[in-house]
Amino acid sequence: MYSRTRRQFLGEVGRGMVVIGVGASLAADLGLSYLHAEDAAERLALGKWGPLVDLLQQTSLEKLQPVLVERLKTKEVDLPQLIGAGALANAETFGGQDYVGFHTAMAMRPALQMAAQMPAAESALPVLKVLYQNTDQIQRSGAAERKTLRPVDGAGAKDASSQTLREAGREPNMDRAEQIFATLSNRPYEEAYNDLHPMVQDDSDVHRFVLAHRAYRLIDVVGAEFAHTLLRQCVRYCVKSEQDRLSRRGPESEIRTLLPKIVDEYGLAEKALGTRSADDAWVERMCETLYQSNAEQAAKTVAAALAEGFSREDVGEAISLAANLHVLRQPEENKRVHGASVGVHASDAMNAWRNMARVVEDRHAATGLILAAYHTMRSQGFSAPLLPTEAHRELVQTTDAQQLLAVTEEAIRSNNQGLATAAMAIYGAQNYPIRPVFDLMLRYTVSEDGRLHGEKYYQTVTEEFATTRPALRWRHILGLARVTASAYGFNRDDQPGYRAPGYEEARRLLNV
Repeated sequence: MYSRTRRQFLGEVGRGMVVIGVGASLAADLGLSYLHAEDAAERLALGKWGPLVDLLQQTSLEKLQPVLVERLKTKEVDLPQLIGAGALANAETFGGQDYVGFHTAMAMRPALQMAAQMPAAESALPVLKVLYQNTDQIQRSGAAERKTLRPVDGAGAKDASSQTLREAGREPNMDRAEQIFATLSNRPYEEAYNDLHPMVQDDSDVHRFVLAHRAYRLIDVVGAEFAHTLLRQCVRYCVKSEQDRLSRRGPESEIRTLLPKIVDEYGLAEKALGTRSADDAWVERMCETLYQSNAEQAAKTVAAALAEGFSREDVGEAISLAANLHVLRQPEENKRVHGASVGVHASDAMNAWRNMARVVEDRHAATGLILAAYHTMRSQGFSAPLLPTEAHRELVQTTDAQQLLAVTEEAIRSNNQGLATAAMAIYGAQNYPIRPVFDLMLRYTVSEDGRLHGEKYYQTVTEEFATTRPALRWRHILGLARVTASAYGFNRDDQPGYRAPGYEEARRLLNV
């Protein structure tokens, strides 16, 4: 008890230092205040991150960006520090239980990676955009002073295991699940991450997949000592999902009975994953087979491929391309393909599973890929023509690289999804360099709201492009072109004529 109280005391001191550091007058202007001792005793001990976390949680929205830009200019903070503090501010406040909150959390690491791809003068834009939305939701929800994550004792769960964690989620018992995971987190975080996977795989829900992946990817930003804080969001999300299911009297996910049966049928329980390489034709056939399947058929198709020894990379590549077909085959009359669309969700989920399959134990990688195929085909494949159609291609009257980029940009600004994919298809056929394409898409991903999915999907496409064979990878670029054209100018309520909240102010403060 002494060490725990001491950590809480230090957390209180750290948070008080933010007020001392900026001065009482400025702190009052920003809406900051000293914490009462009883409040501090119930807050997480965030050490060096505490003052910056408080700044992001408590600074009024209209003053947030001027303060952050000034600190960047004086080099008091850098972009990784801002994202680390933003991630912890989000985790402490929402704990994975606020829809807008966890979408913002999932955009944190992509925003930092996007910043590294932008011109130096503009590199802060994606970070400022996500932090603006983060603080906005913290304050809009009334949660600035109501923290979801509290200190949890991790020494009392004697039966702590991945199975008891999943059982606690099914009960659903939030306190028990929290205590079990805190105990599991006393080991290296890589082991705790493995223990988390049976719970994550207990339903077919894009958010539990992507949140687990994106939280894990933030650990190297905030430090291993805060891995538990990030990953426990996934525990709470899963328990809350089960509570919601029971409250609406919904059925259990079919995957809870289907997945063990498939694993047993194909002998994958103790089987080490193979390294058999697939050629282009195999991946193409696998992609089409999956897309023509229902969810259960897709899951069994992937299990059979893994049982035959095909590598997790090649199997995952085929599922990723099947998810991309949802983007490129969505009917044109359904104008919005950005945000929570079937294709974007399937692609982001599959990208999460490909990444997770590279770092978890083989048994979790196998079941994860099977579940990914199931999730990808939960929605029946569209029968609409693949974009771009021949009619779209005929609208493009050039093969010059710069002109094709200009046509694409105009198509984005006019929300012409077919034309955007056509120009990009012709650009790719000419084997022009990819970087100018990513630069174009990046600029519009940052400037538009994207229903809080833009950052995730941009990162999904850049990673899937890099890990997909040359003969097939350009399809991901066509998907990005279509989604970018869909998102231009729309806010979260699908009203046209808007930029991302805070974007114009951030440009003005950065003088770009």
